[in-house]
Amino acid sequence: MERYCAFLKILEMGSFTKAADALGYSQSAVSQMVQSLEESLELQLLYRSRHGVKLSTEGEALLPYIKSAVNHYNAMLEKTREMRHLEGGLIRIGTLSSYSSQWLPGVIKDFRERYPKVRFLFHQGDYTTIPEWVRRGEIDFGFINPDAESVKGLQTVFIRTGGHKAILHPDHPLAAQSEVTLEQLAQEPFLLLETGCLSEPLEAFHSLGLEPKMELRMHDNFSVCSMVEANVGVSILPELALKKMNFRIVKLPTIPPVIRKVGLVMKDHNTLPIASKYFIDFFLRQASKLS
Repeated sequence: MERYCAFLKILEMGSFTKAADALGYSQSAVSQMVQSLEESLELQLLYRSRHGVKLSTEGEALLPYIKSAVNHYNAMLEKTREMRHLEGGLIRIGTLSSYSSQWLPGVIKDFRERYPKVRFLFHQGDYTTIPEWVRRGEIDFGFINPDAESVKGLQTVFIRTGGHKAILHPDHPLAAQSEVTLEQLAQEPFLLLETGCLSEPLEAFHSLGLEPKMELRMHDNFSVCSMVEANVGVSILPELALKKMNFRIVKLPTIPPVIRKVGLVMKDHNTLPIASKYFIDFFLRQASKLS
């Protein structure tokens, strides 16, 4: 593209010497650029004389196209500079409700203080839908358990592990205990939070050869807590999901503990939009501070 820029600068300045000075090149370098351009096109674009430079007939015909190419190139460079400084951009995230309600508000607030023109779009899903949205290009990346079968063939980044708590009605016979075993919970009507192809509580039950008495399956934490508050059954939810909850329920550690891995899933970090790359790097730096 430098050859086209040099060509237009020569026409603007009317001189190879003046164009070279304006571009910061030697006159011979500018001459070589134009010669190289003419050779590649197999056309003579300029006539040189002691009176200056003049477009050839072919040069006249190609001039609008050369100007258009240079204008588009400069616009691309300007857009690239804008993106690098995040003067805009849309970040599309797939997330579970516990992350979008607890972790993301503070991180996004801090991120937008640096990059106020960036916009966000959340898609709330589960361990099945989020990787599928990534594959279809509907989101840039998503939060997920990286052990889920659904992430095969995609790039994942491990963030940290998190715990779960059993939740029970305060009048439930097990609520007076300091902790509750999975064997005990398996004997009670169980309310399952649906998370797609992987459920950490069910995996924990099955690892002990237990099958809980499934009463209801629900897709959001608030509905599960509401049912437990109504003494419909017991459940196990991520600790993160239980923060800032004002339901009349009891939260107990489980024996053995139910753990979930937290990670990110994407097609390829190198091909993500600039704004999403910036946000992921920013989030990972903040991850150790998240409660």
